[in-house]
Amino acid sequence: MVFFRGGVSLISKLRSRAVQQPSLRDSVRWLQVQTSSDLDLHSQLKELIPEQQERLKKLKSEHGKVQLGNITVDMVLGGMRGMTGLLWETSLLDPDEGIRFRGLSIPECQKLLPAAKPGGEPLPEGLLWLILTGKVPTKEQVDSLSKELRSRAIVPDHVFKTINALPVNAHPMTQFATGVMALQVQSEFQKAYEKGIHKSKYWEPTYEDSLSLIAQVPVVASYVYRRMYKNGQVIPKDDSLDYGGNFAHMLGFDSPDMLELMRLYVTIHSDHEGGNVSAHTGHLVASALSDPYLSFAAALNGLAGPLHGLANQEVLLWIKSVVEECGENVSKENLKDHIWKTLNSGKVVPGFGHGVLRQTDPRYMCQREFALKHLPDDPLFKLVSNLYEVVPPILLELGKVKNPWPNVDAHSGVLLNHYGLTEARYYTVLFGVSRAIGICSQLIWDRALGLPLERPKSVTMEWLENYCKKAA
Repeated sequence: MVFFRGGVSLISKLRSRAVQQPSLRDSVRWLQVQTSSDLDLHSQLKELIPEQQERLKKLKSEHGKVQLGNITVDMVLGGMRGMTGLLWETSLLDPDEGIRFRGLSIPECQKLLPAAKPGGEPLPEGLLWLILTGKVPTKEQVDSLSKELRSRAIVPDHVFKTINALPVNAHPMTQFATGVMALQVQSEFQKAYEKGIHKSKYWEPTYEDSLSLIAQVPVVASYVYRRMYKNGQVIPKDDSLDYGGNFAHMLGFDSPDMLELMRLYVTIHSDHEGGNVSAHTGHLVASALSDPYLSFAAALNGLAGPLHGLANQEVLLWIKSVVEECGENVSKENLKDHIWKTLNSGKVVPGFGHGVLRQTDPRYMCQREFALKHLPDDPLFKLVSNLYEVVPPILLELGKVKNPWPNVDAHSGVLLNHYGLTEARYYTVLFGVSRAIGICSQLIWDRALGLPLERPKSVTMEWLENYCKKAA
Protein backbone atom coordinates (compact mmCIF):
# COMPACT_ATOMS: atom_id res chain seq x y z
CA MET A 1 0.00 0.00 0.00
CA VAL A 2 1.55 3.33 -1.09
CA PHE A 3 0.54 6.58 0.57
CA PHE A 4 3.10 8.84 -1.15
CA ARG A 5 4.88 8.96 -4.49
CA GLY A 6 8.61 8.60 -4.15
CA GLY A 7 8.01 6.68 -0.95
CA VAL A 8 11.62 5.66 -0.23
CA SER A 9 13.10 9.14 -0.59
CA LEU A 10 10.29 10.64 1.44
CA ILE A 11 10.78 8.14 4.25
CA SER A 12 14.49 9.00 4.30
CA LYS A 13 13.57 12.66 4.78
CA LEU A 14 11.12 11.72 7.51
CA ARG A 15 13.78 9.66 9.26
CA SER A 16 16.15 12.60 9.33
CA ARG A 17 13.41 14.90 10.60
CA ALA A 18 12.50 12.33 13.24
CA VAL A 19 15.88 12.83 14.85
CA GLN A 20 14.85 16.39 15.72
CA GLN A 21 11.13 15.55 16.11
CA PRO A 22 10.59 12.41 18.22
CA SER A 23 6.82 12.66 17.72
CA LEU A 24 7.34 11.54 14.11
CA ARG A 25 8.94 8.20 15.03
CA ASP A 26 5.73 6.21 15.26
CA SER A 27 4.58 7.66 11.93
CA VAL A 28 7.88 6.61 10.31
CA ARG A 29 7.45 3.09 11.69
CA TRP A 30 3.97 2.96 10.17
CA LEU A 31 5.18 4.18 6.76
CA GLN A 32 8.00 1.65 6.81
CA VAL A 33 5.56 -1.19 7.29
CA GLN A 34 3.33 0.11 4.51
CA THR A 35 6.20 0.08 2.02
CA SER A 36 7.16 -3.50 2.88
CA SER A 37 7.89 -5.76 -0.10
CA ASP A 38 5.51 -8.40 1.29
CA LEU A 39 2.61 -8.58 -1.16
CA ASP A 40 0.35 -10.60 1.14
CA LEU A 41 -1.98 -8.11 2.79
CA HIS A 42 -3.28 -10.71 5.24
CA SER A 43 0.22 -11.39 6.51
CA GLN A 44 0.91 -7.69 7.00
CA LEU A 45 -2.33 -7.21 8.88
CA LYS A 46 -1.67 -10.29 10.99
CA GLU A 47 1.61 -8.71 12.03
CA LEU A 48 0.24 -5.22 12.61
CA ILE A 49 -3.08 -5.89 14.32
CA PRO A 50 -1.81 -7.26 17.67
CA GLU A 51 0.57 -4.31 17.94
CA GLN A 52 -2.22 -1.81 17.30
CA GLN A 53 -4.56 -3.69 19.65
CA GLU A 54 -2.07 -3.33 22.48
CA ARG A 55 -1.52 0.30 21.61
CA LEU A 56 -5.27 0.92 21.79
CA LYS A 57 -5.58 -0.98 25.06
CA LYS A 58 -2.77 1.06 26.61
CA LEU A 59 -4.25 4.30 25.36
CA LYS A 60 -7.64 3.43 26.81
CA SER A 61 -6.31 2.23 30.17
CA GLU A 62 -3.88 5.11 30.70
CA HIS A 63 -5.80 8.00 29.17
CA GLY A 64 -9.42 6.92 28.90
CA LYS A 65 -10.72 9.64 31.21
CA VAL A 66 -8.76 12.55 29.75
CA GLN A 67 -11.21 15.14 28.46
CA LEU A 68 -11.22 16.53 24.95
CA GLY A 69 -13.29 19.54 25.86
CA ASN A 70 -16.45 17.76 27.02
CA ILE A 71 -15.48 14.58 25.18
CA THR A 72 -13.36 11.85 26.77
CA VAL A 73 -10.96 9.49 25.08
CA ASP A 74 -13.25 6.68 26.21
CA MET A 75 -16.02 8.16 24.07
CA VAL A 76 -13.78 8.43 21.03
CA LEU A 77 -12.56 4.84 21.41
CA GLY A 78 -15.97 3.47 22.43
CA GLY A 79 -17.96 4.18 19.29
CA MET A 80 -18.93 7.77 20.25
CA ARG A 81 -21.10 6.26 22.99
CA GLY A 82 -22.94 8.95 24.90
CA MET A 83 -21.76 11.89 22.81
CA THR A 84 -24.48 14.45 22.17
CA GLY A 85 -24.00 15.25 18.51
CA LEU A 86 -27.23 14.83 16.56
CA LEU A 87 -30.47 16.72 16.22
CA TRP A 88 -33.30 14.16 16.15
CA GLU A 89 -36.70 15.68 16.57
CA THR A 90 -39.00 12.68 16.30
CA SER A 91 -38.06 10.78 19.46
CA LEU A 92 -35.82 10.91 22.52
CA LEU A 93 -34.40 8.02 24.52
CA ASP A 94 -34.15 8.41 28.27
CA PRO A 95 -31.91 5.88 30.07
CA ASP A 96 -34.53 5.33 32.77
CA GLU A 97 -37.87 6.03 31.09
CA GLY A 98 -37.13 4.59 27.66
CA ILE A 99 -38.26 5.97 24.33
CA ARG A 100 -40.58 8.94 24.01
CA PHE A 101 -42.15 9.86 20.69
CA ARG A 102 -42.54 13.65 20.63
CA GLY A 103 -42.65 13.53 24.41
CA LEU A 104 -45.11 10.64 24.73
CA SER A 105 -44.11 7.34 26.32
CA ILE A 106 -45.22 4.04 24.82
CA PRO A 107 -48.04 3.57 27.36
CA GLU A 108 -49.21 7.10 26.60
CA CYS A 109 -49.12 6.39 22.87
CA GLN A 110 -51.15 3.24 23.46
CA LYS A 111 -53.70 5.30 25.32
CA LEU A 112 -53.85 8.39 23.11
CA LEU A 113 -53.26 7.26 19.52
CA PRO A 114 -56.24 6.01 17.50
CA ALA A 115 -56.68 2.25 17.25
CA ALA A 116 -58.38 -0.02 14.75
CA LYS A 117 -60.84 -1.10 17.43
CA PRO A 118 -61.79 0.13 20.90
CA GLY A 119 -59.09 -0.73 23.42
CA GLY A 120 -56.82 -2.02 20.65
CA GLU A 121 -53.20 -1.31 19.83
CA PRO A 122 -52.24 2.04 18.29
CA LEU A 123 -52.22 2.37 14.52
CA PRO A 124 -48.74 3.00 13.03
CA GLU A 125 -50.21 5.73 10.83
CA GLY A 126 -51.12 7.57 14.02
CA LEU A 127 -47.54 7.43 15.21
CA LEU A 128 -46.33 8.65 11.80
CA TRP A 129 -48.63 11.62 12.14
CA LEU A 130 -47.47 12.25 15.70
CA ILE A 131 -43.74 12.19 15.02
CA LEU A 132 -44.07 14.34 11.91
CA THR A 133 -46.26 16.98 13.49
CA GLY A 134 -45.87 16.66 17.24
CA LYS A 135 -49.64 16.40 17.54
CA VAL A 136 -51.87 13.47 18.43
CA PRO A 137 -54.11 12.85 15.40
CA THR A 138 -57.82 12.19 15.34
CA LYS A 139 -59.21 8.90 14.08
CA GLU A 140 -60.38 10.69 10.93
CA GLN A 141 -56.90 12.04 10.27
CA VAL A 142 -55.42 8.58 10.72
CA ASP A 143 -58.02 7.02 8.41
CA SER A 144 -57.21 9.62 5.77
CA LEU A 145 -53.49 8.90 6.09
CA SER A 146 -54.19 5.16 5.83
CA LYS A 147 -56.05 5.77 2.59
CA GLU A 148 -53.21 7.87 1.19
CA LEU A 149 -50.61 5.25 2.07
CA ARG A 150 -52.70 2.55 0.36
CA SER A 151 -52.87 4.71 -2.77
CA ARG A 152 -49.07 5.02 -2.76
CA ALA A 153 -48.47 1.31 -2.15
CA ILE A 154 -47.90 0.49 -5.82
CA VAL A 155 -44.57 -1.18 -6.58
CA PRO A 156 -43.26 -1.24 -10.19
CA ASP A 157 -42.65 -4.64 -11.77
CA HIS A 158 -38.93 -3.99 -12.18
CA VAL A 159 -38.55 -4.09 -8.38
CA PHE A 160 -39.84 -7.67 -8.22
CA LYS A 161 -37.67 -8.63 -11.20
CA THR A 162 -34.64 -7.21 -9.43
CA ILE A 163 -35.37 -9.23 -6.29
CA ASN A 164 -35.95 -12.32 -8.41
CA ALA A 165 -32.43 -11.99 -9.81
CA LEU A 166 -31.14 -12.96 -6.36
CA PRO A 167 -31.00 -16.57 -5.14
CA VAL A 168 -34.22 -17.43 -3.33
CA ASN A 169 -32.19 -18.39 -0.27
CA ALA A 170 -30.37 -15.04 -0.06
CA HIS A 171 -30.86 -13.49 3.36
CA PRO A 172 -34.22 -11.71 3.60
CA MET A 173 -32.51 -8.44 4.48
CA THR A 174 -30.39 -8.68 1.34
CA GLN A 175 -33.49 -9.14 -0.77
CA PHE A 176 -35.36 -6.39 1.07
CA ALA A 177 -32.56 -3.82 0.76
CA THR A 178 -32.17 -4.72 -2.92
CA GLY A 179 -35.86 -4.07 -3.46
CA VAL A 180 -35.61 -0.67 -1.78
CA MET A 181 -32.66 0.24 -4.01
CA ALA A 182 -34.71 -0.77 -7.05
CA LEU A 183 -37.46 1.61 -5.92
CA GLN A 184 -35.00 4.50 -6.06
CA VAL A 185 -35.47 5.11 -9.80
CA GLN A 186 -38.79 6.79 -8.99
CA SER A 187 -37.28 9.31 -6.56
CA GLU A 188 -39.00 12.68 -6.76
CA PHE A 189 -36.20 14.32 -4.80
CA GLN A 190 -33.58 13.21 -7.29
CA LYS A 191 -35.66 14.51 -10.21
CA ALA A 192 -36.29 17.83 -8.48
CA TYR A 193 -32.64 18.27 -7.55
CA GLU A 194 -31.52 17.63 -11.12
CA LYS A 195 -33.95 20.33 -12.31
CA GLY A 196 -32.48 22.82 -9.83
CA ILE A 197 -34.97 23.08 -6.96
CA HIS A 198 -34.22 25.73 -4.34
CA LYS A 199 -32.90 24.28 -1.10
CA SER A 200 -35.74 25.83 0.88
CA LYS A 201 -38.05 23.47 -1.00
CA TYR A 202 -35.99 20.30 -0.51
CA TRP A 203 -38.41 18.99 2.06
CA GLU A 204 -41.30 18.78 -0.39
CA PRO A 205 -39.99 16.11 -2.80
CA THR A 206 -38.42 14.47 0.26
CA TYR A 207 -41.87 14.24 1.76
CA GLU A 208 -43.22 12.68 -1.44
CA ASP A 209 -40.44 10.11 -1.52
CA SER A 210 -40.76 9.37 2.17
CA LEU A 211 -44.47 8.71 2.18
CA SER A 212 -44.21 6.59 -0.95
CA LEU A 213 -41.34 4.64 0.56
CA ILE A 214 -43.22 4.07 3.83
CA ALA A 215 -46.22 2.88 1.80
CA GLN A 216 -44.22 0.59 -0.46
CA VAL A 217 -41.90 -1.20 1.97
CA PRO A 218 -44.58 -3.57 3.34
CA VAL A 219 -45.34 -4.65 -0.24
CA VAL A 220 -41.66 -5.31 -0.95
CA ALA A 221 -41.12 -7.01 2.40
CA SER A 222 -44.13 -9.28 2.07
CA TYR A 223 -43.04 -10.21 -1.46
CA VAL A 224 -39.69 -11.33 -0.06
CA TYR A 225 -41.43 -13.43 2.59
CA ARG A 226 -43.85 -15.10 0.16
CA ARG A 227 -41.03 -15.68 -2.32
CA MET A 228 -38.82 -17.37 0.24
CA TYR A 229 -41.27 -19.31 2.35
CA LYS A 230 -44.58 -19.63 0.48
CA ASN A 231 -43.57 -20.70 -3.03
CA GLY A 232 -43.93 -17.20 -4.40
CA GLN A 233 -47.70 -17.05 -3.88
CA VAL A 234 -48.16 -13.31 -3.45
CA ILE A 235 -51.14 -11.87 -1.56
CA PRO A 236 -52.35 -8.43 -2.74
CA LYS A 237 -53.12 -5.65 -0.29
CA ASP A 238 -56.62 -5.27 1.13
CA ASP A 239 -57.93 -1.72 0.71
CA SER A 240 -60.14 -2.13 3.76
CA LEU A 241 -57.19 -2.60 6.11
CA ASP A 242 -54.84 -0.21 7.85
CA TYR A 243 -51.05 -0.14 7.48
CA GLY A 244 -50.12 -2.73 10.11
CA GLY A 245 -53.13 -4.93 9.41
CA ASN A 246 -52.40 -4.90 5.69
CA PHE A 247 -48.79 -5.87 6.27
CA ALA A 248 -49.86 -8.90 8.30
CA HIS A 249 -52.44 -9.75 5.62
CA MET A 250 -49.92 -9.58 2.76
CA LEU A 251 -47.60 -11.84 4.75
CA GLY A 252 -50.46 -14.33 4.99
CA PHE A 253 -51.74 -13.84 8.53
CA ASP A 254 -55.33 -12.71 9.02
CA SER A 255 -56.21 -13.59 12.60
CA PRO A 256 -57.43 -10.48 14.47
CA ASP A 257 -54.79 -10.93 17.17
CA MET A 258 -51.96 -11.13 14.63
CA LEU A 259 -53.20 -7.93 12.99
CA GLU A 260 -53.16 -6.29 16.41
CA LEU A 261 -49.66 -7.60 17.08
CA MET A 262 -48.38 -6.17 13.82
CA ARG A 263 -49.86 -2.76 14.63
CA LEU A 264 -48.09 -2.82 17.99
CA TYR A 265 -44.85 -4.19 16.51
CA VAL A 266 -44.56 -1.54 13.80
CA THR A 267 -45.41 1.25 16.22
CA ILE A 268 -42.88 0.41 18.93
CA HIS A 269 -40.07 -0.40 16.48
CA SER A 270 -40.53 2.71 14.36
CA ASP A 271 -38.00 5.02 15.99
CA HIS A 272 -35.42 5.03 18.79
CA GLU A 273 -33.81 8.48 18.55
CA GLY A 274 -30.93 9.14 16.17
CA GLY A 275 -27.85 7.48 17.62
CA ASN A 276 -28.58 3.82 16.83
CA VAL A 277 -26.89 2.35 13.77
CA SER A 278 -29.82 2.32 11.35
CA ALA A 279 -31.14 5.76 12.26
CA HIS A 280 -27.70 7.34 12.30
CA THR A 281 -26.78 5.72 9.00
CA GLY A 282 -29.94 6.99 7.34
CA HIS A 283 -29.28 10.48 8.70
CA LEU A 284 -25.61 10.44 7.68
CA VAL A 285 -26.24 9.31 4.12
CA ALA A 286 -29.14 11.74 3.73
CA SER A 287 -26.93 14.59 4.94
CA ALA A 288 -25.09 14.26 1.62
CA LEU A 289 -28.45 15.01 -0.07
CA SER A 290 -28.92 11.40 -1.06
CA ASP A 291 -32.61 10.76 -1.60
CA PRO A 292 -34.75 8.83 0.92
CA TYR A 293 -34.49 5.55 -0.99
CA LEU A 294 -30.69 5.59 -1.00
CA SER A 295 -30.59 6.73 2.61
CA PHE A 296 -33.04 4.12 3.86
CA ALA A 297 -31.33 1.32 1.93
CA ALA A 298 -28.09 2.26 3.69
CA ALA A 299 -29.92 2.23 7.02
CA LEU A 300 -31.22 -1.28 6.29
CA ASN A 301 -27.69 -2.53 5.75
CA GLY A 302 -26.81 -1.25 9.22
CA LEU A 303 -29.95 -2.77 10.68
CA ALA A 304 -28.92 -6.16 9.29
CA GLY A 305 -25.97 -6.40 11.69
CA PRO A 306 -26.17 -8.87 14.62
CA LEU A 307 -25.43 -6.08 17.12
CA HIS A 308 -28.48 -4.16 15.91
CA GLY A 309 -31.64 -5.39 14.17
CA LEU A 310 -30.50 -8.94 13.51
CA ALA A 311 -30.58 -9.49 17.27
CA ASN A 312 -34.29 -10.34 17.18
CA GLN A 313 -33.45 -13.30 14.95
CA GLU A 314 -30.64 -14.35 17.28
CA VAL A 315 -32.86 -14.25 20.38
CA LEU A 316 -35.53 -16.63 19.10
CA LEU A 317 -32.94 -19.05 17.76
CA TRP A 318 -31.23 -19.00 21.16
CA ILE A 319 -34.51 -19.55 23.02
CA LYS A 320 -35.27 -22.53 20.81
CA SER A 321 -31.78 -23.88 21.48
CA VAL A 322 -32.53 -23.68 25.22
CA VAL A 323 -35.68 -25.75 24.65
CA GLU A 324 -33.73 -28.31 22.61
CA GLU A 325 -31.06 -28.68 25.27
CA CYS A 326 -33.09 -28.30 28.47
CA GLY A 327 -36.66 -29.15 27.48
CA GLU A 328 -39.76 -26.99 27.16
CA ASN A 329 -40.59 -27.06 30.88
CA VAL A 330 -37.09 -26.36 32.17
CA SER A 331 -37.00 -25.42 35.85
CA LYS A 332 -35.60 -22.10 36.96
CA GLU A 333 -32.66 -23.83 38.63
CA ASN A 334 -31.73 -25.67 35.44
CA LEU A 335 -32.24 -22.47 33.52
CA LYS A 336 -29.77 -20.72 35.82
CA ASP A 337 -27.24 -23.49 35.16
CA HIS A 338 -27.74 -23.07 31.41
CA ILE A 339 -27.26 -19.29 31.64
CA TRP A 340 -24.01 -19.70 33.56
CA LYS A 341 -22.87 -22.30 31.03
CA THR A 342 -23.58 -19.84 28.22
CA LEU A 343 -21.70 -17.02 29.92
CA ASN A 344 -18.74 -19.17 30.95
CA SER A 345 -18.31 -20.30 27.36
CA GLY A 346 -17.66 -16.69 26.38
CA LYS A 347 -21.07 -16.10 24.82
CA VAL A 348 -23.69 -13.52 25.73
CA VAL A 349 -27.34 -14.00 26.60
CA PRO A 350 -29.07 -12.40 23.59
CA GLY A 351 -31.89 -9.96 24.26
CA PHE A 352 -30.52 -8.60 27.54
CA GLY A 353 -28.77 -5.27 27.98
CA HIS A 354 -28.89 -2.07 25.95
CA GLY A 355 -26.40 0.61 24.95
CA VAL A 356 -28.44 3.41 26.53
CA LEU A 357 -31.29 2.01 28.64
CA ARG A 358 -30.68 1.33 32.32
CA GLN A 359 -34.09 -0.17 33.06
CA THR A 360 -36.26 -2.81 31.44
CA ASP A 361 -37.07 -1.65 27.89
CA PRO A 362 -40.65 -0.29 27.79
CA ARG A 363 -40.95 -1.94 24.38
CA TYR A 364 -40.33 -5.27 26.11
CA MET A 365 -42.95 -4.50 28.75
CA CYS A 366 -45.73 -3.62 26.30
CA GLN A 367 -45.04 -6.85 24.42
CA ARG A 368 -45.14 -8.75 27.69
CA GLU A 369 -48.52 -7.17 28.47
CA PHE A 370 -49.73 -8.21 25.02
CA ALA A 371 -48.63 -11.78 25.70
CA LEU A 372 -50.27 -11.87 29.13
CA LYS A 373 -53.48 -10.73 27.47
CA HIS A 374 -53.47 -12.93 24.36
CA LEU A 375 -51.16 -15.92 24.90
CA PRO A 376 -50.46 -16.44 28.61
CA ASP A 377 -50.08 -20.21 28.25
CA ASP A 378 -47.67 -20.24 25.31
CA PRO A 379 -44.68 -22.41 26.35
CA LEU A 380 -42.06 -20.09 24.84
CA PHE A 381 -43.67 -17.09 26.52
CA LYS A 382 -43.45 -18.91 29.86
CA LEU A 383 -39.76 -19.51 29.16
CA VAL A 384 -39.26 -15.83 28.33
CA SER A 385 -40.99 -14.93 31.60
CA ASN A 386 -38.64 -17.22 33.52
CA LEU A 387 -35.65 -15.70 31.75
CA TYR A 388 -36.91 -12.28 32.86
CA GLU A 389 -36.63 -13.48 36.47
CA VAL A 390 -33.44 -15.51 36.14
CA VAL A 391 -31.07 -13.61 33.84
CA PRO A 392 -30.83 -10.10 35.38
CA PRO A 393 -29.62 -11.29 38.85
CA ILE A 394 -26.97 -13.45 37.17
CA LEU A 395 -25.74 -10.57 35.00
CA LEU A 396 -25.63 -8.33 38.09
CA GLU A 397 -23.62 -10.98 39.91
CA LEU A 398 -21.26 -11.15 36.95
CA GLY A 399 -20.57 -7.46 37.50
CA LYS A 400 -19.76 -6.56 33.89
CA VAL A 401 -23.15 -5.42 32.62
CA LYS A 402 -24.51 -1.92 33.28
CA ASN A 403 -28.01 -2.91 32.19
CA PRO A 404 -28.98 -6.53 32.92
CA TRP A 405 -32.60 -6.02 31.89
CA PRO A 406 -34.29 -7.38 28.75
CA ASN A 407 -34.62 -5.24 25.65
CA VAL A 408 -37.19 -5.24 22.85
CA ASP A 409 -35.57 -8.17 21.03
CA ALA A 410 -36.00 -10.48 24.01
CA HIS A 411 -39.73 -10.72 23.42
CA SER A 412 -40.78 -9.96 19.84
CA GLY A 413 -39.78 -13.29 18.30
CA VAL A 414 -41.86 -15.32 20.75
CA LEU A 415 -44.99 -13.35 19.85
CA LEU A 416 -44.43 -13.72 16.12
CA ASN A 417 -43.67 -17.41 16.52
CA HIS A 418 -46.94 -17.95 18.41
CA TYR A 419 -49.02 -16.68 15.51
CA GLY A 420 -47.19 -18.75 12.92
CA LEU A 421 -44.49 -16.43 11.68
CA THR A 422 -41.79 -18.87 12.67
CA GLU A 423 -39.04 -17.97 10.18
CA ALA A 424 -36.56 -16.20 12.46
CA ARG A 425 -34.28 -15.19 9.58
CA TYR A 426 -37.04 -12.90 8.38
CA TYR A 427 -37.63 -11.02 11.63
CA THR A 428 -35.21 -8.18 10.90
CA VAL A 429 -37.22 -7.31 7.78
CA LEU A 430 -40.19 -6.59 10.04
CA PHE A 431 -37.93 -4.29 12.03
CA GLY A 432 -36.88 -2.60 8.78
CA VAL A 433 -40.44 -1.94 7.66
CA SER A 434 -41.12 -0.36 11.04
CA ARG A 435 -37.97 1.76 11.03
CA ALA A 436 -38.97 3.40 7.72
CA ILE A 437 -41.50 5.50 9.64
CA GLY A 438 -38.95 7.01 12.02
CA ILE A 439 -36.05 7.46 9.62
CA CYS A 440 -38.14 8.98 6.85
CA SER A 441 -39.95 11.28 9.28
CA GLN A 442 -36.71 12.67 10.59
CA LEU A 443 -35.34 12.97 7.06
CA ILE A 444 -38.21 15.23 6.14
CA TRP A 445 -37.29 17.44 9.09
CA ASP A 446 -33.61 17.29 8.18
CA ARG A 447 -34.51 18.83 4.83
CA ALA A 448 -36.99 21.26 6.30
CA LEU A 449 -34.49 22.56 8.85
CA GLY A 450 -31.65 22.60 6.34
CA LEU A 451 -29.42 20.41 8.49
CA PRO A 452 -25.90 20.30 7.05
CA LEU A 453 -23.63 17.58 5.80
CA GLU A 454 -22.55 15.46 8.76
CA ARG A 455 -18.77 15.55 9.08
CA PRO A 456 -17.38 14.82 12.55
CA LYS A 457 -13.67 15.18 13.20
CA SER A 458 -11.60 12.01 13.47
CA VAL A 459 -8.18 11.65 15.04
CA THR A 460 -5.47 9.01 15.17
CA MET A 461 -4.23 7.10 18.18
CA GLU A 462 -0.97 9.05 17.89
CA TRP A 463 -2.90 12.31 18.11
CA LEU A 464 -4.71 11.07 21.21
CA GLU A 465 -1.48 9.90 22.82
CA ASN A 466 0.20 13.25 22.20
CA TYR A 467 -2.83 15.20 23.40
CA CYS A 468 -3.01 13.15 26.60
CA LYS A 469 0.68 13.65 27.28
CA LYS A 470 0.25 17.41 26.93
CA ALA A 471 -2.86 17.38 29.09
CA ALA A 472 -1.00 15.49 31.81
